[in-house]
Amino acid sequence: MIKKVGSEEYIDAMLASMRAGTDKVCAFYEHRIGLVCTDPKLMLMPWDDHLVHRGDGVFETMKFVNGKLYQLDPHVRRMKRSASTIHLQPPCSWEELSDIILDVCGASGCESGLVRVMLGRGGGGFGISPFECPVPSLYVVVYKYEPKSEEWYEKGLTAFKSSIPAKQPYLATIKSIDYLPNVLMKFDAMKEGFDMSFCFDRLGFLAEGATENVCIVDAGGTIKVPEFTNALAGTTILRAIQLIADEVPVDYCAISEEDILLAKEVIVCGTSNDAVGVVRFNKKPIHDVRPGPVCRRMRELLAKDIEENGTVLKKY
Repeated sequence: MIKKVGSEEYIDAMLASMRAGTDKVCAFYEHRIGLVCTDPKLMLMPWDDHLVHRGDGVFETMKFVNGKLYQLDPHVRRMKRSASTIHLQPPCSWEELSDIILDVCGASGCESGLVRVMLGRGGGGFGISPFECPVPSLYVVVYKYEPKSEEWYEKGLTAFKSSIPAKQPYLATIKSIDYLPNVLMKFDAMKEGFDMSFCFDRLGFLAEGATENVCIVDAGGTIKVPEFTNALAGTTILRAIQLIADEVPVDYCAISEEDILLAKEVIVCGTSNDAVGVVRFNKKPIHDVRPGPVCRRMRELLAKDIEENGTVLKKY
C-alpha cells in the first residue's frame, strides 16, 4: 500500500521531488498568498482551481529585454477583453495587476525574460459551475528568455497545413488557458518534421500558427494579414503592422494556401521571436527560400520600439 503521512513528511517529500524546467523559473507570485518567491520548488497551484481541471481562465505572455517590459498595456487590455468575455474579473483592480506584473519582473533579478500571467476562476471544487469558486486566482511567473541567434533568423522556418482546424470565432478571440488545439498543432509539426503548422478555417483560408500570427507579402509588395475572425489578434503583429504601415501597404483579407505559395514572403509574428520568415510551406519553396526584407524590417522596428517605448522595470 502507498504510505500515508502527515503534512510535514509530505512537504519534505514534495520539495525533494523532481521538477522539470525549474532551472528556467526566476520568480513567481500567487495573489492568494501575496508574496513574490524565487524558489521554483514552491511554485505550486491548488488542484481544485478551475483553471487547472477545467481550463477556466485566461492568460498573457509578455517579454522584457534589457530591463524594459514590452507592450504591458496592450497585453493587459487584451486580458481584460478575454476575461470579460468569460465573465471573469481579477482578484484586484486591473491597475494593480499591471503593478504586480512589474513587481514580479523586477524581483526576478533578470535583465531579460518572459512573464506569464494566468487569471483563473479560482479554487472551490471539482465541478464545472463557476459559482463554486468564491475568489478568482491570479498567478504571475517570470522565466528565462533565450533569444534565437541571427543564424536562426537568417535560415528561416518551415511550415505546413495542420490537420487541426481553426477555432470557432467565439473561442479564437479569447486567449484561453485551454490551448489543447494549439498543443496538437505543435505536435503535428514535430511529428511531420516541420518547425510549425498553420491552421485554416472551414472555407480553407489561413487563420494562425500554434502560438503565432502569420502574414504574407504578395507579389506586388503588399503585406496581407488574415482577418482576426478565426484567430487571436496578436499584440506583436498588430504593433509590427502599425510600425511598418508608413513604409509598406497593408491589407486585411482572406489568404489561401495558393496565396502562401505565391508570396514573396511569409512572416510569423509572436512575443518570443518578434518576426521570422517561413521559407518553405508544405515542403514547397517560398520565393527564393530566404527570409525577406519586410520581415527583417519588422524585426528592426520592433527591437527599436522595445528600447524606446518599453516600461522600465523597478529595481529590487
